[in-house]
Amino acid sequence: MFQPCKSYIIGETAYHHEGDMRCLLKLIDLAASTCLNAVKFHLLLDIDSYMHKDHSLRKKLESWLFSPCQWDKILAYAAGKGLDIIALCNDEKSIDYILSAGSSITAVEIHSSAINDYFLLQAVAKFKGIIILYVGGCTLDEIRFAIESLRNSGTEDIVLMYGFQNFPTHHKDIQLSTIPMLKKFFHLPVGYADHTDYSNPYNAIISSFAAAMGINILEKHITLAPGEKRTDYHAAVGKDILAEIGRLMNLALTVYGSGCPDVTSFPDRDAKKKIVAKKRIQKGEVIQIDNLAFKRTEEEGNLKQLLFTELLGRVALRDIEQDETIDFSKAKAVKKR
Repeated sequence: MFQPCKSYIIGETAYHHEGDMRCLLKLIDLAASTCLNAVKFHLLLDIDSYMHKDHSLRKKLESWLFSPCQWDKILAYAAGKGLDIIALCNDEKSIDYILSAGSSITAVEIHSSAINDYFLLQAVAKFKGIIILYVGGCTLDEIRFAIESLRNSGTEDIVLMYGFQNFPTHHKDIQLSTIPMLKKFFHLPVGYADHTDYSNPYNAIISSFAAAMGINILEKHITLAPGEKRTDYHAAVGKDILAEIGRLMNLALTVYGSGCPDVTSFPDRDAKKKIVAKKRIQKGEVIQIDNLAFKRTEEEGNLKQLLFTELLGRVALRDIEQDETIDFSKAKAVKKR
């Protein structure tokens, strides 16, 4: 999971299903039939521990929740499709459920709204796998608190997920420059969650911009019918846009590279100047600085330019013609008495 230089795209289902299990299973089918590597679910089993009883969204949200038995079927279905499973747990009971689900879960995520929840952080630290912290809209102190809480509980496999939490997000608000800052401060992998308007003609391009910075983890809301007015539909994209995002991300990551290029394979490497004889050097002559020059030549030269001073004081083993490349095979060191 999360291999550098290879795209890793997560299909975010959130509450787009609105409690319709058939819709959620079809979203899993969509994820499996595209370039997606993983599917992400929002789990909530104890709404009393998550939301105040007078919250305006409580009744609606409560009607969308699945039971543990239903989640058993959903998770098994996703695993059967060969997808990684990421569980965003909103309460401790859902974390307990995930812990019982075993190895079928690739990662557990904590939402930014709960990043300051000490008890939830303590519970998720029991998960022996990748823990994702959604950090959009969080201060550095809040992020540091969450990371330290997890590490103090023995968790080290942590990934940060950055994104502007607005539906939809205007491109001026994205601020991808935040990602390098997060990597520098916390020395952790960082992914990007994009919430660009599904109807934006540049959606795929904007979604893949982070890949040009070497960020290979992307999260996108997915939908069966772009524009259909369901929860989070503003940022949800369908099969065609997902395919374009996959192509653009892989292109961007290829161009970005690994950071460790093999310079010996560069086509212009041999165009560098070589060390040559500035004038004819006779056999037995001591090589001096005024004997040497740097010139572009088609002749191969195997002496690194930084070592040219080590030629000084050596004796030519044979006549070396003007403009001929020089290396240690053509001159020997003089033994000191």
